Amino acid sequence: MDSQIEPSRSRTPVARKAVAGLVLVVAAVLAVKLVIGLVTWLFGTIVVIAVVAAVLWAIKTLVW
Repeated sequence: MDSQIEPSRSRTPVARKAVAGLVLVVAAVLAVKLVIGLVTWLFGTIVVIAVVAAVLWAIKTLVW
């Protein structure tokens, strides 16, 4: 028979769950920001390529 007294768990599980939830929320926010940044960068790159193509087409049309 074990004669040791088990330590009481006062609020450790609740605190750990709260911290885990906070970490999950922060990770989700960072992931969303990363995806939005990636989409913004991709859209900006496409717009720059379209503008360059339009300028080259306009110059070609006017000169030749």
